[in-house]
Amino acid sequence: MSVGEFVIRHEVSVRLSFFFGILAVMALWELAAPRRRLTVSKVFRWINNLGVVFLNSFLLRFAFPTAAVGVAVFALEHGWGVLNHFRLPYWAAVVLSVIVLDFIIYLQHVMFHAVPVFWRIHRMHHADLDFDVTTGIRFHPIEIILSMFIKSAGVVVLGPPVLGVIIFEVALNATSMFNHSNVRILRGVDRILRWFVVTPDMHRVHHSTEEHETNSNFGFNLPWWDRLLGTYRAQPRMGHEGMTIGLEDFRDKKRCIMLPGMLSIPFIGKITGYAITSRKWEKHNERH
Repeated sequence: MSVGEFVIRHEVSVRLSFFFGILAVMALWELAAPRRRLTVSKVFRWINNLGVVFLNSFLLRFAFPTAAVGVAVFALEHGWGVLNHFRLPYWAAVVLSVIVLDFIIYLQHVMFHAVPVFWRIHRMHHADLDFDVTTGIRFHPIEIILSMFIKSAGVVVLGPPVLGVIIFEVALNATSMFNHSNVRILRGVDRILRWFVVTPDMHRVHHSTEEHETNSNFGFNLPWWDRLLGTYRAQPRMGHEGMTIGLEDFRDKKRCIMLPGMLSIPFIGKITGYAITSRKWEKHNERH
């Protein structure tokens, strides 16, 4: 049995192993070399952020029993998708699939900031008052379901190999936990590393309360899209230790940290100036 066949056959076990493995490694790294001092009890935040993860996992298994991998199998069996109509070496199709699917997620992320109703949902992710490994897996259930629809549509159109979808899903989950981690990386190492993968210092800028910083560095896995499409910002204006994490309109700990309050965020208040389509954002771009 080849490595690819093993991964496909044991997809759920592989994904869970990577999830808990990366979570444990990043958690230990955060303890050993933290980048910032946390403002809220780590235990308190972890209980609630992980509570969202378990809720999302249950909903996904109920709504999408086979997830994106099942859609890839279905597309292959029916000959759907671009890659099922072109003869490419298997390895090339796998690599291309991972890259294209990552670009789709980048565009999805931009859309969740650009369209006010989607930004309303996405705010729960940004409302975390601290930035650590659990922030990378803290998403509202509605956003998780919408994201699965978008990924499934991308898989149907692309027609990627099943192995490519599994690698993409594992990489997306792993890099999301990595680039949201509160870890210190040497500046020289970070400068090189961020040409190949989104680093914590690169993505932390995206979680600033300053809206022009929030609307930058949208990449989760590959860092190239931000550089190519003009959404890259190297460092936060106030520095990584001085910047404020979260959203200006959501500073209450009960609402931002406790599970019931987190789930209510999309249904509260008006859309603030953080959406890319806001006049404040347009004026900022005119000045810069």
